[in-house]
Amino acid sequence: MKKSFPKEVYLNGAWSAHDKAFVSVFDRGYLLGDGIYEVIPVYEGKPFAVGGHLERFQNGLKTVGIDFDVEELKPLILEAIGRSGLQNSDAAIYIQVTRGVAPRTHFFPEDVQPGVLLYAYPITLKGFEEKKASVIVTEDRRWHRCDIKSISLMANVLANNEAHKRGVAENLLARDGYVTEGSHTSVFFVKDGVLYTHPEDHHILPGVTRKVVISLCQELSLTVSEQALHVNDITSMDEIFLTGTTVQVTAVTSATMGDKEVYTAAEAGPLTRRLQKAFVERVAAETGLT
Repeated sequence: MKKSFPKEVYLNGAWSAHDKAFVSVFDRGYLLGDGIYEVIPVYEGKPFAVGGHLERFQNGLKTVGIDFDVEELKPLILEAIGRSGLQNSDAAIYIQVTRGVAPRTHFFPEDVQPGVLLYAYPITLKGFEEKKASVIVTEDRRWHRCDIKSISLMANVLANNEAHKRGVAENLLARDGYVTEGSHTSVFFVKDGVLYTHPEDHHILPGVTRKVVISLCQELSLTVSEQALHVNDITSMDEIFLTGTTVQVTAVTSATMGDKEVYTAAEAGPLTRRLQKAFVERVAAETGLT
């Protein structure tokens, strides 16, 4: 689906057309990338895993010292879906909160009102089970607080653009030789029936879809080891898949490191297929869709 601007956006207390919404040049989000963001999936007009997404959002705001209560956003999420005419469509909700408008300083200004942006936009969520993702593996050059969903995304942008230039879906990042996550996804590896994924720490984002998948593994009696995988072990993996708000559970069928393909598969493996099916069922159960 081609990217486009939303019909309307909610900005600092008011709804307006996207081309009529403006922020101050002294908004700290614009000047310093001083803000937190979140993306929530919507299946046929029904938001999914809202609690997990808002909890992560609130934790991020608290961590960076932005005083904002995400409970204020709940009615706006549904309103955004309606205003965008997406009541029966797959979509995503984008939300960001910046520290606000103030004269530029590196320290936190006092008595500043946070800036709030929220909107809905259409995306394609159906059919993820049939997608086959090729990835590259490169060095993780990001900062050491990847657990914070900051709007300062230059390192992620550079990593994802490298994947885009090479015609693949994602760039898996490795820190000190161990795979952390993708530029905008979490990653799971499967070997001998055991699923491996990087432990939840400062070097990865606490993925909401990642948590859903781990809970599905528990329901299916699948063993998950939250253990970082060395890049040299990629070649011996039985299955690899990505998770994320928009990719959901997508099989990886090729991984290239440098100029060498280190992993290849014809299709999604059996555990990936089981989790894809279980994920679809979880979405249906939570949203009431059949």
